[in-house]
Amino acid sequence: MKVEHTPIEDLLIITPNSFEDDRGYFFESYSEASFAKNGINVHFIQDNQSFSKHGVIRGLHLQAAPYAQTKLIRVLQGEILDVAVDIRKDSKTYGKHFSIILSSENKKQLLVPKGFAHGFSVLSETAMVSYKVDEVYNKESERGIRFDDPTLGIDWKVDAEKMIVSEKDVILGDLNDLN
Repeated sequence: MKVEHTPIEDLLIITPNSFEDDRGYFFESYSEASFAKNGINVHFIQDNQSFSKHGVIRGLHLQAAPYAQTKLIRVLQGEILDVAVDIRKDSKTYGKHFSIILSSENKKQLLVPKGFAHGFSVLSETAMVSYKVDEVYNKESERGIRFDDPTLGIDWKVDAEKMIVSEKDVILGDLNDLN
């Protein structure tokens, strides 16, 4: 597997080694041993999956400590713009975001560590997203940042009139409101 560092410390792009021939392809989507060999020591405890149609924006979501989660995101079908926002107050990149296109075609994954808000927009007609987490969901620790926070200036690559955002996500506060 190939591990790429992003401009934001600890936020990593993982590309598995894919073996392709006239039958199709095969790759290990996750290997604890390969991750450990690359210095990534995360104990994932749960897999989640979502299905969304074009224009859906999910996020920006996070859980506060002690239920903060590391996520490993990949796309099983379709294409998304995956976005992570550094919310670590002591980080030199606090308030900065990173985005990457993840797709079933490119097989790239994004490792989003604790201390980040995460979200994505669906660029294809539909998308099926799978992600691993290292902590259980806890409703009381659920937090978020509004997807269109002007201080972040995220370009979700979806026309405004085609954006589909849940009521829960529309009422989230800005980065400055996050505690």
